[in-house]
Amino acid sequence: MAQPAVSVIVVSKGRGESLALTLTGLIRQLYAPYEIIVVADAEGISTVKAMWLEDKVKAVPFADPNISLARNIGVSVAAGEVIAFLDDDAVPEPTWLTHLTAPFNDPQVSAVGGYVIGRNGISFQWTARAIDYAAREVALDVEGDRPVALTPPRGQAVKTEGTNMAFRRSDLAQVGGFDPAYHFYLDDADLNMRLAKAGRVTAIAPLAQVHHAFAPSPRRGADRVPRDLYEIGASLQVYLRRHCPEAERAAVIDQFRADQQARLIRHLITGGLEPRDVTRLRNRLDEGLAAGLGRVLYRLPELPHPSEPFLPFESRTTQPGTVIAGRWFQARRLRDRAARRASRGEITSLFLFSPNTLFHTVKMTPQGVWEQRGGLWGRSLRSDPIFRPTTFRRRMLREIARVAKVRGIPREN
Repeated sequence: MAQPAVSVIVVSKGRGESLALTLTGLIRQLYAPYEIIVVADAEGISTVKAMWLEDKVKAVPFADPNISLARNIGVSVAAGEVIAFLDDDAVPEPTWLTHLTAPFNDPQVSAVGGYVIGRNGISFQWTARAIDYAAREVALDVEGDRPVALTPPRGQAVKTEGTNMAFRRSDLAQVGGFDPAYHFYLDDADLNMRLAKAGRVTAIAPLAQVHHAFAPSPRRGADRVPRDLYEIGASLQVYLRRHCPEAERAAVIDQFRADQQARLIRHLITGGLEPRDVTRLRNRLDEGLAAGLGRVLYRLPELPHPSEPFLPFESRTTQPGTVIAGRWFQARRLRDRAARRASRGEITSLFLFSPNTLFHTVKMTPQGVWEQRGGLWGRSLRSDPIFRPTTFRRRMLREIARVAKVRGIPREN
């Protein structure tokens, strides 16, 4: 069966450097056909031009601080059968689109969510979850790595994360796309709830994986310390007005305030915030909750057909995954070798082991190389023992096996 044409939408604001890394991963997908749409402020548009991509992707200027509007603008020019979304502080594995789109072979599936990896490049930040009418989340039990279609109980929806999700365009258009009343936060959850109420099926694809860096923004620092809670409060209020029975809203808001207060106190204890910051942020949360009561909740009209034809992107990847591995003292030579291979269109994984028990980390370099570093006897999976006796070859083969399915590494490696 032919793979569906995919439109990948990236919304970016104030993150030119981070966007460049996102695009470095996105232009190396082991997939066809796909198009790339960047909805961004001036800094983001400049990044697209600096990477010589202005004629190869659809770059749409948009600087308003409203992610729902930005996503809808991206959808308006998206001509793919499937529309995928990726944040500008995330980097997709090279097989991301292949695994994310596979469940759409079932005509009953309207949406698909993948797994999100945290900053160390190994541990999962988000896997499978459901969300209910009060914005409460619960983990879903998904065994193995095969895609699975899920039907949660009434009042819940399968949660797709905004940084790793895809929708059948016809179904997304029919429910009206994203609600502009959500400037930030819960915009994806609201869409999940509307699809669930319409009886649509959502699947989870565990091998559709992206790495999420949590880049700084006006709402949080790089250390995830909050800078402003206004939009979180406003979006929660909108969500409750959309989905939660009125009699239950006050209790939900009280619990949310308590949870946010506990969060702020934790950052106060660790030195991320000062007492005056806690007071300011708490006040901003209350201001946002009040503002959310005043936002007009429109009936969302069906989205129109795309205004532009499909613009297929020719992936920079032309060859299957390849592996380079060596000792820490060989790092400079091996990095140069890996960068050359990546420039030739190879999905290149570089493993550098040092003679110790350091925990492993994974990142994609600006040259497009997936680099994993750590101790020969150290942890990669955080559930591993602190110390695992092994040889260099056994450790290399173990780490290759861990990532082969998402990295596109042939079995013979």
